[in-house]
Amino acid sequence: MTDDFTSTVLIVGAGGHAKVLPDLLRVAGRPVYGLSDADPAAAELKLPGETIIGDDAAAMALPVDSVAIAVGVGATRAGDPRKKLYEIFAARGFAMVTVIHPSATIANGVEISDGAQIMAGAVIQPDTVIGANVVVNTGATVDYDCRIGDHAFIAPGVTLCGGVLIGAGAHVGAGATVLEYWSVGDNATVGGGALVDADVPAGKTVCGVPARPTR
Repeated sequence: MTDDFTSTVLIVGAGGHAKVLPDLLRVAGRPVYGLSDADPAAAELKLPGETIIGDDAAAMALPVDSVAIAVGVGATRAGDPRKKLYEIFAARGFAMVTVIHPSATIANGVEISDGAQIMAGAVIQPDTVIGANVVVNTGATVDYDCRIGDHAFIAPGVTLCGGVLIGAGAHVGAGATVLEYWSVGDNATVGGGALVDADVPAGKTVCGVPARPTR
């Protein structure tokens, strides 16, 4: 199902990222139905004042046309829970929310896929393609002709220069810079503050200035 940009939104997975989403959705004009989490009691403590409807099974039991879904898990790597939640709820037939903070700058010719979340102060320049379930986090800058694969996570303050390719499931840590036309492979990790001046192979982790493999 395709998000019609008017549906009430359920946030699934009350991770740290979920603390930001209710405000983001509301300032973007989307009503919030509530949140679900594998540990509802912990979610209630983490998000006081928000409605916790129960665990993910409770969310799955909702009619698919009653809510749209935003994934509330952020940059957790172990087992890729963000990707798993997206795929489970999309396969069930729920619409996956694409949400853009009003303070973000989106240039002409940008393509943004279902479930992407563009956070406050992000800048995305012309002819960039943002895949499904991608997060472009607070204050990140994505320059012209970039390609960001499905489920990738671009952390706060990242700079992607022109023509950068970010693979599916990759994680680019806070404050990192990827210089023009280099690529970060599928499921690779760029450490916070790194300067990428060479291609990063799939599945590898790089850190430092300049960025070099750690394992």
